[in-house]
Amino acid sequence: MASKKIGLLELISEDFKTQREGLLSQGFWALFVYRLSHPRMKCRIPVVRQLWGLANLLMLKFIEVTCGISLPEAATVGRRLQIEHFGSIIIHGAAVIGDDCLIRHCVTLGNKSSDRPMEAPRLGNNVNIGAGAKIIGNVLIGDFASIGANAVVTKDVPARSIAVGVPAKIIR
Repeated sequence: MASKKIGLLELISEDFKTQREGLLSQGFWALFVYRLSHPRMKCRIPVVRQLWGLANLLMLKFIEVTCGISLPEAATVGRRLQIEHFGSIIIHGAAVIGDDCLIRHCVTLGNKSSDRPMEAPRLGNNVNIGAGAKIIGNVLIGDFASIGANAVVTKDVPARSIAVGVPAKIIR
C-alpha cells in the first residue's frame, strides 16, 4: 500500500490526468485541495500549522459543499485515485487508500462504532468501489478487489475478490 515518494506538483499532475473530465472534474478539485492540505499534518511550527489549518478548513468545506466530496486532510490517499462521479462521497480521516483506486458516487469509507471512532477502512492498490457502497470499520480491502454497487462491507475482502450484497459476501 505504500506509494513511492514524489513531489506535490507531480502528484497534482497525476491527479489531473487520472480524472476524465480534466478541470471540470469535481474529483480533481477535491484531490487538489487534499494534496495542498495533507502536508500540514507534518508541519511543526505552531503558528504556521494553525493558519494553514484555517485555510484548509475553509477549502475543504468549500469542496464538501460544491462537490459533495468529504476528503479530510488526515486521510492517507495514494497516487492516481480516480473519483468517477462526484457527490455524497464520505471518507473517514483515518482511512487509507492505496494507489490506482476507483471510487464512484455515494461511497462511504467510515467507522462502524462511536466506541472506536478512529477505526477506518484500508484499501489496497487497484481497488474498484461501486456506486453506493459502504465500507465501514477496521477492514482491509486487498489489492485488485472490487466492491459491488450498494454493498455494505464490514469484514476484510481478500485480494482479487469481489464483495457484493448487504451484508457483503465474498465472490472469488
